[in-house]
Amino acid sequence: MTVAEAVAPEAEPRALPLLGARGRLGRALPRLTAGAGHLTYAERFGVAALAVITLVSLAAPLLAPHGASDTLSAGALHGPSAGAWFGTDEIGRDIFSRVLLGIRESWLSAIAVISVSAAFGALVGLVAGATGGIVDGLLMRITDLFLALPATVLAIAVVASLGPSLFHSLIALSIVWWPWYARIVRGEVRALAARPHADAARVSGVGAVRLTLRHLLPGAFPPIVVTMSLDVGNLVLALAGLSFIGLGAPPPSPELGAMSARGLDYLLGHAWVPLFPALAVALLAFSANLAGDGLARLLHYRERTSR
Repeated sequence: MTVAEAVAPEAEPRALPLLGARGRLGRALPRLTAGAGHLTYAERFGVAALAVITLVSLAAPLLAPHGASDTLSAGALHGPSAGAWFGTDEIGRDIFSRVLLGIRESWLSAIAVISVSAAFGALVGLVAGATGGIVDGLLMRITDLFLALPATVLAIAVVASLGPSLFHSLIALSIVWWPWYARIVRGEVRALAARPHADAARVSGVGAVRLTLRHLLPGAFPPIVVTMSLDVGNLVLALAGLSFIGLGAPPPSPELGAMSARGLDYLLGHAWVPLFPALAVALLAFSANLAGDGLARLLHYRERTSR
């Protein structure tokens, strides 16, 4: 046997994991595309609406015909017309332009909060689940402490102590939102650590850090992604709620919750003032929840077809 022949059998197994990873990546997109056909019409609507909302939020400054503080010549409390599709508010500002800019502010703010909360919660849950023992117990008791407190009351207390502003609202919601992700990730990591593939990795000499990052963390991604997609709608409502009670973005910021709250005085005689911002909040939350359901169905379909 030559030297080349003796080395060749050892070289091939080293290439297999990489080729296997490429194969899995190459098959993931077709499976997700095929799974899209299994979505309900409501879930398809949610995904499409969410895509449009995201594009609108990114291009809102270009799409808005007027600035957030610009007053129109039509005057205050002018009904919907060709010059002002959603009418004007109490001081003559274009409600359509303010709703577009408000969608951008609410949507991007919700994504920022959910990203920070998921990242911090996943880190806490990963450390707790992978370490176990005293560290796990300590981190989970801190998590339980946050979960025991009413999230809305805690968020209001944080914003009230820091002062009303959109940034302080984002901080408050990030503080109260991370414990759920910590619990989810910790449970997934503990469950994955007890499976045979984790035991095989330990026997083969894989270190604790590599085992956690390579074999345990990827398995916790699907529930994190689904929870994030479902929580975006809840965060839009939470941000609107804080602004509604005067703890969010101060005037004249075009925040949807604040616009709805200030327009309540004109509900009976000029219903368009609070109606369109409130409908925008409802559309954001509704579309995010439907898209989250669709994403959960896609991931479930991918998991079934990959077995």
